[in-house]
Amino acid sequence: MPGGQDTPSRTPVSPFSATQGNRPLTGGTPGRMTSAPDVTAATAEGAAWLASAGTYPRSTLAFWEERPGAPVVLPCGTVFDVVSAPSMFGRRMLDRLWGAEGPGCGPVAVHRGRTLLFAAPGTAHRLPSLLAWEEWGPRTHAVPPLLCHGTGDAVTVPALDGDGGAAPAGSRWLVAPDTRHPWLPGPEVVLWAAVRAARVSIFPPADQDANVYDVSRRR
Repeated sequence: MPGGQDTPSRTPVSPFSATQGNRPLTGGTPGRMTSAPDVTAATAEGAAWLASAGTYPRSTLAFWEERPGAPVVLPCGTVFDVVSAPSMFGRRMLDRLWGAEGPGCGPVAVHRGRTLLFAAPGTAHRLPSLLAWEEWGPRTHAVPPLLCHGTGDAVTVPALDGDGGAAPAGSRWLVAPDTRHPWLPGPEVVLWAAVRAARVSIFPPADQDANVYDVSRRR
């Protein structure tokens, strides 16, 4: 992780936007979109938003300029919170968020077998009590343990260049940040997705990994 004081005289220019563009994502699978913006690599604006969570944003951006394929650790609680779910359950939550009744989502990543949903600050504090109030908490086993990372916590942010194959422990973006002001779901929205995901069959669709999320619906 980069350190040291920022130098105001340097204005970093991030190269990540060069990885963006339209290209087939599903290999032409019938009935699915065959072309969509690449959501697995962050834009320069998305990188700036992520870096703003750290103590030294310019140092973080300068580090990413030199090593766009390197993950970093960023603090939670001010710019974003993170809700970490078991991989398969997290994918079902994502399906609900992107379903016909869902509002879409903010950035989403996978890391060490878990799905990381970036949420509005305060979500980590409020979500556990909402789950308990709605009787969907750990005692019912309907919703698996959700790890809520907020103030005082930190998470590993995947590499920004979208090369998940080279990242450690399968760390990669499912929906990468692409704006300086992304819409982030609050605790009520995350609760909504978790409850509906819990009602889905434990047997996921065979082509679940082929899902493509239309980023034009992001708020």
